[in-house]
Amino acid sequence: MVAEALPLNKSSLEQRLEAVARAHGFVAFGIAEAGAAPQTAARLNQWLAEGRHGDMIWMESRAEQRSSPKGLWPEVRSVIALGMSYAPAQDPMALAEHPTRGRISVYAQGGDYHDVVKRALKAVARWLVAEVKDAEVKVFVDTAPVMEKPLSAAAGLGWQGKHTNLVSRDHGSWLFLGAIYTTLDLAPAGPGRDTCGSCSACQDVCPTQAFPAPYRLDARRCISYLTIEHNGPIPVALRRGIGNHVYGCDDCLAACPWNKFADTAHTHRAFLPRAEMAAPSLADLLALDDADFREVFAGSPIKRIGRGRMVRNAAIAAGNSGDTRFVPALTRLTEDESPMVADAALWALAELAS
Repeated sequence: MVAEALPLNKSSLEQRLEAVARAHGFVAFGIAEAGAAPQTAARLNQWLAEGRHGDMIWMESRAEQRSSPKGLWPEVRSVIALGMSYAPAQDPMALAEHPTRGRISVYAQGGDYHDVVKRALKAVARWLVAEVKDAEVKVFVDTAPVMEKPLSAAAGLGWQGKHTNLVSRDHGSWLFLGAIYTTLDLAPAGPGRDTCGSCSACQDVCPTQAFPAPYRLDARRCISYLTIEHNGPIPVALRRGIGNHVYGCDDCLAACPWNKFADTAHTHRAFLPRAEMAAPSLADLLALDDADFREVFAGSPIKRIGRGRMVRNAAIAAGNSGDTRFVPALTRLTEDESPMVADAALWALAELAS
């Protein structure tokens, strides 16, 4: 049953709701009406029509539900947008100067954010249901057909920068986003204001030129997509640009000047980097078998890509390193049971030979 509109004292509910959210580890909070980001559908459909989603077929198959909150749940009236900080203490770009080490995206160096954020969302949602009779809620991280970035911008958490990710004046580019849909009519916060101005730092730093224009991303050229989502040989023309990235890429995020305001004191403890994730040896990654992979990456979002993609990525990074000490390991991998691993190893050997 859809809840009735709240009485005149409803602002106190939003304030208490925010306090509960912050007690559960969220550092960013905002509310938007369910229809507050009407441009989302047109932008998503254009992006899909241009094929810029690559192999991410799920983006296309549930596009109607993804286009708006009501497309997923017709009864929703308000969206509670929440952000949890994973701001890094170290410069994510520093490892570019250490080519025998693999670069793992900051978000994947600690605990799996899906588990941490969803658990906190459920706790906040339970409080709201207990507080308001007949309230209905649904919680989402990023595994559901929800456009959390435009919704978070509409709720005032920040704005979508020229790299298409959310940017916060307080937390920079380092927020895990979650959403609670509810049948309640909550007071909206108003949208965030885009203050990218003339800055093009995130566009300029991209090693594979994944941005055809500001605010537009071609996932097919994005290192995060190539190393995580793409299951097969990585296009040869993009391999040198991958450098020593082995899982994801933070370059466009790290280049954003707004990160100077991100306080690592707000970083959720669950996302602090595990020692083996901060700067893994490419030699160790090249030697992984299936059992090793499962053991090393247990409890990490990295586990979902499987051993094949990780070793493929490490082989390409080894080829980019210029270090011939990787030749024996790469030679063994040319006979790997995974064709994409064998292909990457052959390419890497040719690069090192040249």
